[in-house]
Amino acid sequence: MTTLANPAPPPLIAALMESRHYPYPATTIELIETHISWVLLAGEFAYKIKKPVALGFLDFSTLEARRHFCNEELRLNRAIAPQLYLEVLPITGTAAAPQFGGDGLPFEYALRMRRFAQDDLLDHQVRCGAADAALFERLAATIAAFHARTAVAAADSVHGSPANITQPARENFEQIAALMPPDGSQEVLSKLRAWTASESARLETVFLQRKAGGRVRECHGDLHLGNIAVIDGVPVLFDSIEFNPEFRWIDVSSEIAFLVMDLLDRDLAALAWRCLNRYLEISGDYAGLEVLRYYLVYRAMVRAKVALLHARQPVAGAVRRGDEKSFLHHVQLAARLAAPPRPALVLMHGVTGSGKSTVAQELLAVLGAVRVRSDVERKRLYGLPAEARSGSAPGAGIYDAAATQRTYARLAEVARGALRGGWRVIVDAASLQRQQRDLCRQIARDAGVPFVLLSCHAERAVLRERLARRAAAGGDASESTLEVLEQQIAAGGEIAADEAADVIVCGSADHGADLLARLLSRIDGAG
Repeated sequence: MTTLANPAPPPLIAALMESRHYPYPATTIELIETHISWVLLAGEFAYKIKKPVALGFLDFSTLEARRHFCNEELRLNRAIAPQLYLEVLPITGTAAAPQFGGDGLPFEYALRMRRFAQDDLLDHQVRCGAADAALFERLAATIAAFHARTAVAAADSVHGSPANITQPARENFEQIAALMPPDGSQEVLSKLRAWTASESARLETVFLQRKAGGRVRECHGDLHLGNIAVIDGVPVLFDSIEFNPEFRWIDVSSEIAFLVMDLLDRDLAALAWRCLNRYLEISGDYAGLEVLRYYLVYRAMVRAKVALLHARQPVAGAVRRGDEKSFLHHVQLAARLAAPPRPALVLMHGVTGSGKSTVAQELLAVLGAVRVRSDVERKRLYGLPAEARSGSAPGAGIYDAAATQRTYARLAEVARGALRGGWRVIVDAASLQRQQRDLCRQIARDAGVPFVLLSCHAERAVLRERLARRAAAGGDASESTLEVLEQQIAAGGEIAADEAADVIVCGSADHGADLLARLLSRIDGAG
């Protein structure tokens, strides 16, 4: 079978549509053509050949440039998908009789990759309903691990500087204006342009802090659902940007923002927040929440600009109308992201096993909230992975009074930063001592946002059964035991009468829509 995107490909590509030019049986050959490359799908392999084009943001016009960028693409993508990216092959012979890796001087280069089924693409799996929250949590772990090991931008580089970040965001609006956006979009575009300018100025110091903290790194650069495959149940990132370092030397928050925006664009908010929260929990990069909204809006506006560019190309009217609709959709998405729901601080309360983490997990997806867990942050403070066993006795080691005070200080730090970024925050901790609750209450008061104390309760038999089940399953950050439970019950930790106005009580059966309605009423109705 032969599939041609162009009825008259150049001689080399036409020749490579014939199986005799491959060193193995390749009875089925397909051609995929983009504006910058040809990809030949031949048997179990794919061969990517770069077009000799110069487009401003890339330059493949010389053979040396194409060789260099083939090698760059191999280098970058072998770091994230070594099972897919195999080698760069010189093409020798002639355009009419090409050979991969033959003798003689190369006249072209190809990147050889291992093929995977198109059904393995994550955007396909999302469309088919085959991608669940567990898959996106695995994806978040994959991205966090990649960000942790990839190179950090040099202090003297332009990457991650305020000018380097804000100029493209401002240029989006200039380029959109030149493309004559459709009637009815000017007002929202004007507001978004003003918001972007204001946030660019407000966040300048934060951008500098992000770079100084090592959060500007050599990222993937184009991390959307179409550049992720699920192979044997494992998410695999591929097609990292090789042709322009400006696109990939970015804040890691800009990278995760692209994926979150792509999910929100598809009305998959629950998956977006689950993925984001798992990424934050693993990476510990809660400071990135202060710039995340800026990058979400930026990514949505890039999508809007690209849609309008397509709409203004000389193609069929129906396609233009579809692209204009996409432009308006992404502008409205950017507007929603720039004007989020009212921030709030929700503090969980209850003894171990009372359901705090389960309820918090359910709520973060529907509230569009971020969650910070005491069990995870306590381990992080002491250099331990979340699922590690510390070996500490109850009330000792990383669970003594000093360690607990340090843990709540960390939770407070995260909550303050998240609220500054305009997020709803769930602090998932036992909060059995009055000073712990007052700390979070004061943070909410200082930020001028609603505070809710969500108190979880269950019968003692239920508490015991949950702890036993959790211990048997393993893999949870909590190290609580029945001994810890009995100590917590004996210590009391009841909520005082003057705290009652802040409290929503959640029993074993109080999950779901009713709890959410009560919580939203409290948040949205607060003065």
